[in-house]
Amino acid sequence: MSEQLVDHPVFFYDLGSPYAYVAAERVNGLFVEATGLPPVWQPVLLGALFARFDRDSWANGPDREEGIAEVERRASAYALPPIRWPDPFPGNTLYAMRVATFAKEIGKAVSFASAAFRQAFAGGRDLTDPENVMIAAAACELHPRAVDQAAGRDSVKAKLRAATDEAAELGVFGVPSIVVRGEVFWGDDRIEDAVAAAADG
Repeated sequence: MSEQLVDHPVFFYDLGSPYAYVAAERVNGLFVEATGLPPVWQPVLLGALFARFDRDSWANGPDREEGIAEVERRASAYALPPIRWPDPFPGNTLYAMRVATFAKEIGKAVSFASAAFRQAFAGGRDLTDPENVMIAAAACELHPRAVDQAAGRDSVKAKLRAATDEAAELGVFGVPSIVVRGEVFWGDDRIEDAVAAAADG
């Protein structure tokens, strides 16, 4: 990932984040329109970032209802399907993010992540359940057996940990975040700023 961080904008995401979902639905289009190229999509484990920076999800705090309403408002503003919240929310995305790491290895980061995000927040399916992850994998022609084996591989687990640690070292403390030449743009509402920074470069 290091060379990509120097050479190209990187979009950091976790499949459990609804703000990352609404960002994912538009980030490629905005970057391609402004710069001719999409960002690199990099899966990271949000729970590990929370632990490192002593933070927690807004969904576990007093701002939960306000956050839910804001995500729904943004989905509507971006002409996305109405949000259907998985139960539980937030869930445990460790397995799903290992699969996302495998998908990135084989060049299907965007297609798998897009399908999984839509399973979670347009379909209301809990990605804690491997069967729901497999539905997303099937949508981008990933074989269930290969997916399940990959999710258990030490190399995949290590790659996800390393990517998360490297993101943290860059100052990524939440998702969605986009890093453009070392500058971190955190939040769905900062995508346009990230695009402008990339275009200026």
